[in-house]
Amino acid sequence: MTSNLRRGGILLHPTSLPGPHGSGDLGPAAYHFVDWLVAAGQSCWQVLPLGSAGPGNSPYISPSAFAGNELLIDLRQLRDAGWLSDADLASVPVFPESQVDYGAVRRFRVAHLRRAAKRFFGRKHAAERTAFEAFCTDEHAWLDDYALFMALDIAHGGDGRMWQDWPAALAHRQPAALGEAQARHAEEIRFWQFCQWRFYQQWAALKAYAHSRSIEIVGDLPIFVAAHSADVWSNPGLFELDEQGRPRVVAGVPPDYFSATGQRWGNPLYRWSAHAAEGYRWWVERMRQTMRLCDIVRIDHFRGFESFWEIPAESATAVDGQWRPGPGKDVFTAMRRELGDAQGRLRIIAEDLGIITPEVDALRQSIGLPGMRILQFAFDGDARNPYLPHNYDANTVVYTGTHDNDTSRGWWESLGRPEQEYVRSYLGIGEEAGVEVHWHLIRLACSSVASLCVIPMQDVLGLDSAHRMNEPSRSEGSWEWRFTWQQVEAEHAGRLAALARLYGRWRG
Repeated sequence: MTSNLRRGGILLHPTSLPGPHGSGDLGPAAYHFVDWLVAAGQSCWQVLPLGSAGPGNSPYISPSAFAGNELLIDLRQLRDAGWLSDADLASVPVFPESQVDYGAVRRFRVAHLRRAAKRFFGRKHAAERTAFEAFCTDEHAWLDDYALFMALDIAHGGDGRMWQDWPAALAHRQPAALGEAQARHAEEIRFWQFCQWRFYQQWAALKAYAHSRSIEIVGDLPIFVAAHSADVWSNPGLFELDEQGRPRVVAGVPPDYFSATGQRWGNPLYRWSAHAAEGYRWWVERMRQTMRLCDIVRIDHFRGFESFWEIPAESATAVDGQWRPGPGKDVFTAMRRELGDAQGRLRIIAEDLGIITPEVDALRQSIGLPGMRILQFAFDGDARNPYLPHNYDANTVVYTGTHDNDTSRGWWESLGRPEQEYVRSYLGIGEEAGVEVHWHLIRLACSSVASLCVIPMQDVLGLDSAHRMNEPSRSEGSWEWRFTWQQVEAEHAGRLAALARLYGRWRG
């Protein structure tokens, strides 16, 4: 992603946008946010993974690496198409403005999506039906398995049951059983296809609007996929599974800054030899789909391509894991061959946080990818700390914090007096400046040599720890944060625009 351009952006997942239906979506607030980015002099909008939320409402544990989140579909656009009525949207539950109640939102939105789908399929509108069928044909490589998986999950899932607990003929994809299931669940399959059609159409329109305003989308690709997903069910040979289809080993990270016992994510690990044997085809197609949605792709847990933490599936924590070699450069060589620009470059950001070895750095540099630097990790008193801006190179993306961090204000308030004094000394600010430490950190990020500077929306608004997006050590209660336009003052865009001009990041 090497570029001579200096740019700035804001990190905000669409679910955090305001809106009347319980969570942010691809409706008017998303377009207004693009306009706000323009007013703030920004060039990029960074989002989290756009797939459906999985256990704990995490967008990093989705039932598909290819499908979009049906909860992001703007219901008002379905009304405008004639598939919902004004009366359908007249009665809306009282949703909280500052957080997403995922259970209530899912019940409300999915009920309305089902109503819209029923009306769509009940109408004889040739152009609409042709567009839908064309989408299903174009996307059949992943859409057929995904829609069937969702239908079977409703029919045989529930109570936390995984696909391995389905009837054996379905779990092991016996052709006769799949054919029977496709016929039996045809209506449900069409519903999930309809949802994907509308998500992709609405997202494409929003992305086109962002481009018309010179805003690029920075997406997020989790390195691993969920065990209970269409991806693992339809491609079991690409994952380290036992004869029953259950993971033998799972992904995570060893003890680190976030957790004394590490993080046991529970995702199945890849059988990299099988991926190599097929020329990394699955990975190429996954990246192709993500690049269709986004202009730049942040690969989460990049270090897993050099080596990954393998945890026995029966282990309750990540402590008993071991490092195993990843595929290295080969997977990116396959991507560059089909997806690179004229010079073979990929517009990818490597999330290289955590335990980073010289080998991980060498892999990233050999591919030419920028790494990430987080200011909240910088102030340990060591001038050689790689997260301090005086140690950056230009091919870097700097953040005040990520979705996994506390807000900058919350982080500051958690520091002891000596740590705060060190931060003040580095920033060159006095005692009274602590109340606006988030703006001093934003200025520091903007002034750095990093080619891209990304600020979480919470830090722009100066919010405390109650507004953080995710706390990695918690399995519940994350990913719920939302803001309201009443919290956004004119000075927020004005100050960002002034910094963008001052430090050469102005979008114009």
